[in-house]
Amino acid sequence: METPDILKKITFDERGLVPVIAQELSTGQVLMMAYMNAESITETLATGRVCYWSRSRRSLWRKGETSGHFQYLKEFYVDCDGDTLLIKVDQTGPACHTGEKTCFFTKIR
Repeated sequence: METPDILKKITFDERGLVPVIAQELSTGQVLMMAYMNAESITETLATGRVCYWSRSRRSLWRKGETSGHFQYLKEFYVDCDGDTLLIKVDQTGPACHTGEKTCFFTKIR
């Protein structure tokens, strides 16, 4: 499927963003949740290296660009409503800025 066709299947919010869950392909572990826009999705699909949209910096966030902990895209899914993405990746190093493998390391119950 071509990128323009993929973008038509996605329902972006009023800011032009869509939430995305990153999951480790080999283990199924959920690594993180972030946001993408049309530009970051296009770049991710073109390069195979995951690129998000940073809401705080208001710019593209190329995962691993400063840390060296890259995410390589293996699979890309759009949910049934088109308003959430799931990407399965090969993660190099930790996914979380704290140094943890996943951002979901705080167990509540």
